[in-house]
Amino acid sequence: MKRALGVAAAALVLAAPAAACPKTSLAKLENEVMCPVCQGETIAQSDSPAAAQVERFIAGRVRACASEADIKRELVAQYGPQILAAPPRHGFGWLAWLLPIFGIVAGVAAIGALAWRWSRRGPEEPGAPVPAGGPLSPELERRLDEELRGFDG
Repeated sequence: MKRALGVAAAALVLAAPAAACPKTSLAKLENEVMCPVCQGETIAQSDSPAAAQVERFIAGRVRACASEADIKRELVAQYGPQILAAPPRHGFGWLAWLLPIFGIVAGVAAIGALAWRWSRRGPEEPGAPVPAGGPLSPELERRLDEELRGFDG
């Protein structure tokens, strides 16, 4: 009984630091951090030595139980905001998140307004141009009427 209690106590002591450590994933951060020397590649995509150095830094900070926010903050302090794959969601960075949304909403509104206006147009005005070649000659109009009467049947 004492032995079982001793094992349980040891397990709790060893598990306490792991429980206090935030859930930070190297694999997740690899896709959220850009390579400092490559154009448009995350460190997960890059094979450069600079990307490997950033990856080693992140792995060390994950082992040291640093939070994702702390790791990103340290990387921004060292490399600047361009190290992050996504712009920050505060300050001027909000524009990068909001402008596409506003653009999509404005486009949908414009298409909706044009469709509504087009569907509400009245019949053609008497002086409006006649489409596709002008009015029919009296002879052609008479022949068309005869043909259509043949379909009525």
